[in-house]
Amino acid sequence: MNKALPRLKGFYIILFTFSILLVACSPRPNIQGKGEDFMQGVWNEDSVAFSNKLSNYTRHHFKFTCDSVYIDMVTHSKVNLYEDSCYNNGIWKEYAKGVYAVRGDTLFVGATFTHANYKQKISGCYRIGRYEKNFLIKKRSADTLSLESLSDQREIKLILKQKITCVQKEL
Repeated sequence: MNKALPRLKGFYIILFTFSILLVACSPRPNIQGKGEDFMQGVWNEDSVAFSNKLSNYTRHHFKFTCDSVYIDMVTHSKVNLYEDSCYNNGIWKEYAKGVYAVRGDTLFVGATFTHANYKQKISGCYRIGRYEKNFLIKKRSADTLSLESLSDQREIKLILKQKITCVQKEL
């Protein structure tokens, strides 16, 4: 039997293992993710069910572009939860910017509260810091999206106002 055969076999195993590791450990491209095709667009919550009976509620505006999400929230409150200078007669806007992912029937949003120009907000009225929300995707069609917040079970019924095509950008 040829003594070189076991050495050659071992060499091929090492070469194969090294090539697998090289491919598996190659850096990911420095480009934003594609996101979900069905989510791409501008979505509005035109009304909130039973809003006249609630002590506070929030209307949402979502913009999904690739794997990014921009959220505008208009809160109406009959109860003053903030300093008088922030209460603004019970109506105020908040903004958040971040990324999202859909796994199965759940939408995961990881964002940061921002100013209206989507630059990070570190002080001021209302919430600051992270906006972390998970939603059950209850229903979806080409122009409607029904989400249920997993933290407070409030339903958000969104209507597609503008379709967006994802154009991935470098990070």
